[in-house]
Amino acid sequence: MLELNRITAGYDRRDPVVREVSLHVGAGEAVGLLGPSGCGKSTLAKVAALLHRPDAGTMTLDGTVIRGWRHRAPREQRTAVGVVFQQPRLSADPRLSLRELIAQPLRSTGRRRDVPERVAELAPLVGLSDELLERRPHAVSDGQLQRACLARALVLRPRLLICDEMTAMLDASTTAALVAVVERYRAESGAALLAVGHDRVLLERWCDRTVRWDERDTEKTPAAIAGVND
Repeated sequence: MLELNRITAGYDRRDPVVREVSLHVGAGEAVGLLGPSGCGKSTLAKVAALLHRPDAGTMTLDGTVIRGWRHRAPREQRTAVGVVFQQPRLSADPRLSLRELIAQPLRSTGRRRDVPERVAELAPLVGLSDELLERRPHAVSDGQLQRACLARALVLRPRLLICDEMTAMLDASTTAALVAVVERYRAESGAALLAVGHDRVLLERWCDRTVRWDERDTEKTPAAIAGVND
């Protein structure tokens, strides 16, 4: 489903965050990417989500070589990937209600007719009541907002879901609930998963396979990814 080959990426070409990293996720497979904060795993996740163009390397999504990122990527590629970020308040428009937040991808892709049905399907799945759907982000907890962000990531029925530290700010019960939602969706759709995090126990229990980001030293030298378990 996803192949990243010798990816180099960052925000300064002279000092990239990610250097020549390769990773693959098979169709329907759940892969955990384990690494410490600041190692570059979130940058790699943004490349995989078509949100950040790499400086070098190649990416293949569902058998097609990626030529463009962000708005330059074809719609069918952008909508094939759903993303949930670590900090929901930085990824949610504070002006929108949770209902509008979930519906946002449908509206932006011209699928307004699907809004009532999909929101009605997803809200109970992620644990949001009708009353919560009418609230804006400032009026809900981090956990409730992350539930809405997960629903937003699923609303277009992606074939690949990327969870970048999705549960890092959540308590144990909310973490378990959201992981269960992801796994139910995967079981029903056959979607693949790339789960990024630093909680080894969670990733190894959640995913089919976990890979570890090994920093060779404390400087920004080329990083290698090594297998943890199969």
